[in-house]
Amino acid sequence: MIDTIGTDIPDGEERLRLDVEDGLGILTLCRPRKLNAWSWESTRQLGLFADRIRFDDSIRAVLLRAEGRAFCAGIDITAPGGAITGRSGAERARNYYEAMRWVHERFRTFAELPQPIVAAVQGYCLGFGFELALMADVRIAADDAVFALPEARLGVAVDAGGDLRIAREAGAGWAKLLALTGRRVDAPTAERLRLLQQVVPVGELAKTARAVAAEIAANAPLAVQGVKRGIDAYADAGMAGALDRVAMNAAITLTSEDSREGYGAKGAGRSAVFEGK
Repeated sequence: MIDTIGTDIPDGEERLRLDVEDGLGILTLCRPRKLNAWSWESTRQLGLFADRIRFDDSIRAVLLRAEGRAFCAGIDITAPGGAITGRSGAERARNYYEAMRWVHERFRTFAELPQPIVAAVQGYCLGFGFELALMADVRIAADDAVFALPEARLGVAVDAGGDLRIAREAGAGWAKLLALTGRRVDAPTAERLRLLQQVVPVGELAKTARAVAAEIAANAPLAVQGVKRGIDAYADAGMAGALDRVAMNAAITLTSEDSREGYGAKGAGRSAVFEGK
């Protein structure tokens, strides 16, 4: 039996879709034409669906997947409301700080779902997309997947704690290398760094990820959820304070002239020249 869950999301504005089938909540990024690029609205919808999943006893595990050739190519710089304003530089930075705290709250609601999350990743998994995948409990990728945190190349800090989660999984050195350079890594490299639990051929991704999610869903819910909470309590010690620092770093850099230069250079197809202001 398949049950499609409705929300207050207008028709045509869907960034994600939730279907419930055989004990699984299948959460799908559904803007393939935009390579599932992320926006403020994507974050709002993620929070809505996380709230629905949390209290649905029929959902024993979550399968996070995406339509099209990319999991998520990062921020949608064309999305309405993308720029936070303010009457002064200080007020604009403050508004960005509060906006990033709001994003972190929505992401935390998702990452801390009682039900385990299995991510199925294909193609580009960049920026916010990479950070979203890192919030899953188990990550399975197709062999064509490409991962990166390119924010520093655009003049901004990593926004949602992806660098912290890489440090937790792979160590501080790898987190710094990936976040400070913005370089891309392929799926086998990500698996070697323990950022992935399995790499499979593209044609086997959907079947493999669903099988893992179903295997989890078949186990005792109270035991499964207790295991997840216990491991996260150990692994995420200190995460809340670190994320607040991330929000402040994001606010400062997103309101900087360097970020304006970085995004402008990317749009123009030229190399950015940063001045540290």
